[in-house]
Amino acid sequence: MSRKPWNLAFTADPEEVAALRRVMRLQLGGWGLHDVTEGALLCVSELVSNVITHVGPGTPATLAVSMNGTHLRIEVHDPDTRALPTLVDATSDSEGGRGVALVDAVADRWGVLLQPDRKVTWCELATGVTAPNGHVSGACVTRAEATLALYATVAEPLGMTRPTELTTRFAEERVIDVITDFLYWLRAHGCDADDVLDRAQARLEA
Repeated sequence: MSRKPWNLAFTADPEEVAALRRVMRLQLGGWGLHDVTEGALLCVSELVSNVITHVGPGTPATLAVSMNGTHLRIEVHDPDTRALPTLVDATSDSEGGRGVALVDAVADRWGVLLQPDRKVTWCELATGVTAPNGHVSGACVTRAEATLALYATVAEPLGMTRPTELTTRFAEERVIDVITDFLYWLRAHGCDADDVLDRAQARLEA
């Protein structure tokens, strides 16, 4: 799965927070990172709100999202190199620093990078992926990989080109082979293949 870095320029205003959260949710859904979505959305909200509060509404800023190894990295860039985020004790009566405390609680790590023309406040969340472009591990994925590996071993005798690695394109073709063979099996045994597909789709969405 391709998870290319992306960034989005925005103006640090309260009404922008909801829009950024929507974009982030769609992006993470496309990346298959559903397990970290809520934490990532909270971090985006707090990092952007920090710019609004401490740098000022209307500040031009940028949201940048990427993978750092198997961690999801979220960055918010703003032009003020003086207003630095401060972590306060959760029991403190201070009004400031609470957003940073939330990021600290949710993220695995966070920090600030100072560059000549801007400040980069970042955080990283651990994901369940096996590699930056890999999939989320789990019993379903493990079973699927075992099935695909079996189809890969029989590809050569059938005259197909068998790559040394299970590439995405090759895997997609084998998935189609697997599904087609099972549909033939269902029909051969008098089963309703369409009904089985509908039930499988419902289970996937659940």
